[in-house]
Amino acid sequence: MVLLAFVIRPHLVVSVVLALVLSLTGSTAAQPQCRPSGSLATLPGISEASGLAISRRSAGRLWTHNDSGQPVIFALDTKGAIVGQVRLTAATVEDWEALAVGACPGGSCLYVGDMGDNNARRRQITVYRVPEPAGSGTVAAQDIFHATYPDGAHDAEALLLSPDGTLFIVTKGETGGVSLYRFPRELRAGHTHRLERVGQPRDSRRVGAADRVTDGSVSVDGKWVALRSKTKVWLYSAPEFFAGSWKAAREINVASLAEPQGEGIAMDADGTVYLAGEGGGKSRPGTLARLSCS
Repeated sequence: MVLLAFVIRPHLVVSVVLALVLSLTGSTAAQPQCRPSGSLATLPGISEASGLAISRRSAGRLWTHNDSGQPVIFALDTKGAIVGQVRLTAATVEDWEALAVGACPGGSCLYVGDMGDNNARRRQITVYRVPEPAGSGTVAAQDIFHATYPDGAHDAEALLLSPDGTLFIVTKGETGGVSLYRFPRELRAGHTHRLERVGQPRDSRRVGAADRVTDGSVSVDGKWVALRSKTKVWLYSAPEFFAGSWKAAREINVASLAEPQGEGIAMDADGTVYLAGEGGGKSRPGTLARLSCS
């Protein structure tokens, strides 16, 4: 069992118990001790922090972005300080909602999901893939992948990269149900791919705000998938999840966290979980929380 304590203000501590099953055989894990690490950080200039991912190239670095405005990705340290900015050339922003980081033909790449669709009217969605930058600057978005759903348009904010390099999308549940969709294993730049739904939907109809999926993450070690809503976090065994199972190892209610608008999640292999959120208004900075487990 892993005990996660969220420190949001010096005077506010929200404790959440998080059970992790460490094998497919059903054996239970040891019980590491966890502690809060700092207070809720603010992210000036990132009022719409949406996607969140852990760098595979630079230790102690996170990536995030706004969901509108300029095609810029921000590099953060683990305390929320902005340490770099990368502009994507040949990219536009319709509704950037998700980030994923992982292996690609060039080494480590960032995948940026322009797939938000509040009214479920987009003819196609877009994912940009770029080599993961080492620092600030510009990078050309040469690998651009388009996709359509097999059953009509959906709003989605969770982009997942499985350990074998396959991309997945989890729909949000605001304009329809919550379902898992898979890209073809081999992606073709400039091509419009037809997504495939995996298994049955978690929810076949529109769900309430507490259950709408606002982001997802695959842990750095590839063992876990995390999805989040504004008030909940769900953990799944990665092999089971990518096979179409919605049986969560744990559901955690984080309503007491009091984020203005909870959006992003990223999981490290050492038990550290990062949560990002919007500021709740155009002029208010976004937020970042860190949870540390030994």
